[in-house]
Order: sequence, then C-alpha cells, then structure tokens
Amino acid sequence: MELDPLQRSAAAPSIMSDSGSSTEVDEEDDAGGEGEARVAVPLTLPATWAFSQRRAGQGSAATQSSPVRRRLRHAIRVHYSSQTATLPRGFPNFVLRAPAAAAVQPSSSTEASESDEEEPGGVAPAPPAHPRLDGPGENAPPDAAADGQREGGDDGAPAAQPPPAVPTFQSEEGDGNTCSICFEAWTAVGDHRVAALRCGHLFGFTCIQKWLASQRAAAKCPQCNKKAKRSDIVMLYTPKLKAVDNSHHESLKRALEEEQSRRRKAELESAQCKLKLQMITTKYGQAQQELQEIRAQMAQGGGATAASAAVPASSSSSSHLMAPYKYSQAVVVSANGGCRVVAHCEALNCLLVSQPSARAVLLPGWGVKKVSLHNSRHSQYIPIHSAHIRALSFNRQNDGLLLSASLDSTLKITSMPSNAVVQTYNAGKPVWSCCWCLDKPNYVYAGLNNGSVLLYDIRDTSTHVQELQPLRSRAPVVSLCYVPRAASSAFPCGGLIAGTLEGGVFWEQLDDNTYKPHSLPLEAGGCTGIQVETESRHCLVTYRAGRLNPMVRCVLMALTRTPQQDAGEPPGCSCSPVQTFSVGPCCKLLTKNAIFPGPHGSGALVCAGNEATRCTMVWEASSGALLQKIPSDLPVLDISPFAVNGEHFLGTLTEKIVKLYKWK
Repeated sequence: MELDPLQRSAAAPSIMSDSGSSTEVDEEDDAGGEGEARVAVPLTLPATWAFSQRRAGQGSAATQSSPVRRRLRHAIRVHYSSQTATLPRGFPNFVLRAPAAAAVQPSSSTEASESDEEEPGGVAPAPPAHPRLDGPGENAPPDAAADGQREGGDDGAPAAQPPPAVPTFQSEEGDGNTCSICFEAWTAVGDHRVAALRCGHLFGFTCIQKWLASQRAAAKCPQCNKKAKRSDIVMLYTPKLKAVDNSHHESLKRALEEEQSRRRKAELESAQCKLKLQMITTKYGQAQQELQEIRAQMAQGGGATAASAAVPASSSSSSHLMAPYKYSQAVVVSANGGCRVVAHCEALNCLLVSQPSARAVLLPGWGVKKVSLHNSRHSQYIPIHSAHIRALSFNRQNDGLLLSASLDSTLKITSMPSNAVVQTYNAGKPVWSCCWCLDKPNYVYAGLNNGSVLLYDIRDTSTHVQELQPLRSRAPVVSLCYVPRAASSAFPCGGLIAGTLEGGVFWEQLDDNTYKPHSLPLEAGGCTGIQVETESRHCLVTYRAGRLNPMVRCVLMALTRTPQQDAGEPPGCSCSPVQTFSVGPCCKLLTKNAIFPGPHGSGALVCAGNEATRCTMVWEASSGALLQKIPSDLPVLDISPFAVNGEHFLGTLTEKIVKLYKWK
C-alpha cells in the first residue's frame, strides 16, 4: 500500500540529541525518489551501540534534510518520532549502525569534544543507507549488496559512495615514551627503567615505587585507579621498547662516586699526615728544650748541687742516667678495656687492677683483678662496686685490707685474703679519691665530687666521723695523700693534702678531731693531681695545658713551714717549687703520675705518662734530667712502683694491659 508524502513525513522518526553521550556521530537523512533502488551496506561491529526505528519505505524520502548531530550512548536506546500521533502498527524496524572498527580506540574512555570542527560548508558526510531487517534482500550476501549498489536505480541515478571513515580520537596519554608521573623519558637501565603494574600501565620504576609507598594501604594505579601494591611492580625487559640510553650517564655517575671516595680517602690521609706532623713538631720542641737544658748545665759546670740539697741524691746516680728500667712482662687484664687504677699489695705480693666485670649479664658492676707476681697466669676477679672505681689504697699494716672509692657514692673496705667486702660506707655523693691515715691506721679519708673530705673510723660502721668543708671552690677532689708527722726541721707537720681541679689544700692535723686548713700556692684552674713522697717531704703537682703554658707540666714542690708572724697565731704551711718537668701537649685522661724514692738510694724519681706519644717518661728529681722514655701501645693511666724480694719494679697501666719493668 502506497503512502502519501504527508503520511511519510509524519511517520519519519526524528533524531533526538542526548547530552550525556560519550560519542558523537553526524548523520544525513536519505534522499531519493520513490523509484530509487535500495542499497545494501554490509554490517560492521560498532564501538557504540544505537538503534533507531524506521517505517517501511523511509529510504525514499521526498526531500533531503540537513544533517543532524546526534549523540550515541554506550547502551541500547530506541528513539520514536515526536511528530507521530500514533504508534505504527507494523513490526518496528531496528537498524544496526556503527562506524568503522578503527574509529574509536578500545583503551580510551574519554568523551569526544562537543566542539569538534565540522566539515567545510557546515555539512557532514552522509552515512550509508541501511536496509530494513524485514524488507526484501535482508539475507543477501555482501557481494550481492555491493552489485546492487553499483547498478543504481531505474532512473539512472549514480551509485552510492562507500561509507567514509570516522576520524580516530587522539590519545591523551602522550606519545607513550614518557612516564606519566614525572613526565620524563624512560630509561633502559638504572632507577628510572620502565616498569608496569598488573593493570598494564607503564611508569618509571622509582616513580611508581614512590607513588605506591606514599599512599600505603590505599595505593592505586595513577591512571586507572585500580588497587595496586609494591609487589605488583614488574620491570620490563623488551628490545622494542623505546627508552633513553642512559648508560653513559650511569658510567659518569659511577665515576663521580669513585672520585668522591678517592677524595675522602685523600682527606683522611691528609688529616693523618697533619697529626703526624704535629707530633713530630712536638717532639722536636721537646728535643730543643732538652738540648738547651743540657747546654745550660754544661755551662754552669755542676750547677745541680743546689738542687740536690733540696732533694737528696746519691753520687752514684750518674751511673743510672741511661735506661734504668728494662721490660719484664705484660699481663692482659681486660680484653674489652675499662681499667683505671692499680695498687700493690705487699702482704700477698700481688697487683690489684680495677676493671669492669667480664660477665656483665650475670655479674654486673666493677671490681678488681688480683694478679699474682709469682705467676701472672694466676688471677682472680673480685666484684666490689656497681660503678667506676676511681681510687685504690692499701694501709701500712700489711693486713691485706683494700680501700676503694667509686662513683656509686660508696667507700668500701675489702679483705684480699678472703676476697670479700667487710665494710661499706655510703657517702651520699660520688667518691673520687681515698687514702689511709698513716698516723692512725683506723682512720680513712674519702674525697667527694663537691670538694668535701669525709673522715671515717673503721670501728664505727654507721657514718662518717667528721667532714672537712672546702675553702673556696667545690671542684671534685681528684687526689688524697696523707703526710705523716716526722722529726724534720723543714716540715714536721702531719696532715692531709687534698688536690682538686682548682688547687690544693693541706689539712694540718692538730689533734684527733681538729684539722687546720692551709691553702697551697698553686696555679688556679689547672691542677689534675697531687702525689706525695713522704721521706723527702716533697709533692708532685700536675698541671694541664692552657693558654699560658701549652704543655702539660709536673712541678716538684718542697713542703715548707712558714715562720710565726704574730704571737697568738701558729706558723703556717706552704710549698715552694723546686723542679719543673715538661710532659706533653695534652692531658685528657687525668693520668696519675708518681714520685718515689729511687732504688738503692739513687735519689727520688719522677714518672709521668705522655698521652700524645703514648710513653712513660722517667726523670731524676734532683737534676731534672730525663732518664728514659718507656713506649706503650696505649696511653698510660696509672703508675705504681713496688719492690719484690729486694728487686725494684715499675708498673704502668693502660686500659687493657699492665706492664712491668725491672730496675737494672
């Protein structure tokens, strides 16, 4: 049944614009007369789907309409004509329409821009006509449809043109040669080599690693937002991948690192050479000073006689001027270090060396190791304190009682025959030094870190008997030495010499409970210790290096008693310098030096440790001549002279080893 043009126009479906579409296609209505032959076009698979409804005979339109732009959704949509009053009675005609297969990239989900430029003239190319599904020739093969298209209509109309290709969409991800995180080119090797996630997107290895690490548990792919983790990163090894060849850059980087390593090594060697040069310069200065002293003595022609009057010396001392001590043996006390002080026990003929416990887990704290002088292999550790031991002292009664001072604020008395602590005193402050009273063996002294000196009676186990308050400063008492009373016209007094970091005080003992302080004329702020030689009534004061004196000095001073000035005031006590010994440039470890009578009446000797050169220096006290330099592996911390069976020894202690030297 034929329909008039008015009915055909009313029944024609209209194209509705959809603003939410993701793809946009231009379409023209078919134009042609009624006698025009229908052209069959082969079906193609679409990238986006759409269905439209047409009535029978719509392919022959009377007039050609202008192109209408329509959006197609990723879904099935049916558009009915808004001008049709009633729905068609026949079966709806669905036409499958699709652009070319290469029209839309499969991996792109981006909408095409609505402002795409149209063809010149404002008319888009017309898509091919599509056959009805229920019309004749619906099952015709593509070749037959193409033949019918070439034959044309009865009125000699030209054949329909093949469908034009829909322009492809441009990718928004760039040319595929750069990382989408840092926008830098991938490399074939190195940290920025190409890597992929499980979703397939490519990134630089370091970039995607940092990206996932920054997001932690909520890590996602930067492009598709799929969940990802660091174990999903896979480095790609493909020869077809276009990557920047950075092998030259990596080689330069390695060369730079090697150059920096060589530079650091050269700087270290330079620092070591500077240190060696400084040590050589120091030795040269000492040699120059010794040479000047020798020249002065030679010019004076025996000018050492005046000094020998203050310090008694034997005429046979000149025979011992060259290397009087010879190496005997070395005993390893602590392999881990930590030794600080050493003392000799005449009753047991052994050395006591302080050290930390070798089994700190089972037996923590500090104690002493008892080393036998008959057989150095026989040694025994005795635990005493819970903190560092600062001083050790034996009394003259040879009863084997060891007095020890520790930073754990205790003063303890230990019996060496039984290896047990027999008395403990709590001083309330860290104890830096201690000594026995040589006039009254029942009294002991403890020097505290606040400058006070506590007097204890070993018969009273409760608390201290008396406290000697400091005169001026409250610096720690680094040394305590008792000077016994003697029938000497120069210094007959007895008392305690307390050496602090700020100076020294002599506490003269007038009676059992009365002590009179006498401030000694020492240099302020440089004293590190005072040792006393009781027979000659001399003391050795050690000064650290300072601005005025760049060298560590040991000054031998004679204790003197000043005459009485007023009738009601007793005479005072003081000291005067006799000899000065230059030790070295530094004194950081507070080495305990020593002054003691020389063997076989050879005069007093002075021993001091040089931390810079790691040696023990031995001088003759009367003349100030340097007798010997005893080398050591480590800086010397303490010096202890002693005698065994008529033979004289000198013990030097480092933090690990005690070495014994025998007098020739």
